[in-house]
Amino acid sequence: MNILVVEDHSAYRLLLGWMLQKLGLGYELAADGFMGLEAFTRRPFDLVICDCQMPFMDGYSMASAIRQHEHDDGLRRVPIIALTANLQSDTPRRCREAGMDAWLLKPLTLEQLHAVLLHWLPGSDGPQASQETAPAPGWPTRDTLVATFGSDAIVDQLLEGLLVEAWEDYRVLRHARSTLNASLAAERLHRLVGSLVFLGGSDLESTATQLIEQVQSGDVASHSVQLELFEARLCVYLEYLSRL
Repeated sequence: MNILVVEDHSAYRLLLGWMLQKLGLGYELAADGFMGLEAFTRRPFDLVICDCQMPFMDGYSMASAIRQHEHDDGLRRVPIIALTANLQSDTPRRCREAGMDAWLLKPLTLEQLHAVLLHWLPGSDGPQASQETAPAPGWPTRDTLVATFGSDAIVDQLLEGLLVEAWEDYRVLRHARSTLNASLAAERLHRLVGSLVFLGGSDLESTATQLIEQVQSGDVASHSVQLELFEARLCVYLEYLSRL
């Protein structure tokens, strides 16, 4: 497996290279979209990770150019994973419209990268970029959301706003766990409960509610494993919603 990493920040390029090497994967590093596109057209890759905001050619332009290149040359669709620290500006819809398939949030951990690669690399048990993720029992579908809220346009607006806020809450929750900040963890879990209950169909809200009580009654460290499991399940659910 070979991964193309396109990131203008040298420290993040080195970090991603180290992580991929630790996972036993081949990789090539590029410092901007132009260099990334040149590398992609020169040799085959199994997956692309690219920063959204870069000088000269940003991740959106590069992703669109890669999709055009695949179309023109009759090539298979390679998964493109967006790397961003700010889903306020790098919204899921904007990433999706550029041809990206999923998102990684900075600061990045080895566990997150591993989970995304397992999900998207060819030959994995997870779905590929050209396939739909089957919803778990009770998860909302596009049809059920349209039936509930009345139109595709309203569903699009609701999903985009909810996802931007939920991804930000997810990022802050990770930070709160890593810094053992109980009050911040409880605050973000409370916000996530509101987002999850709004759409329904997930047991994550009940898990989050239990975690709020546990975090408030004790220190974060003693519930770190439960929080990590919740974060992993939440990430899968939000990625599913982003593809509706």
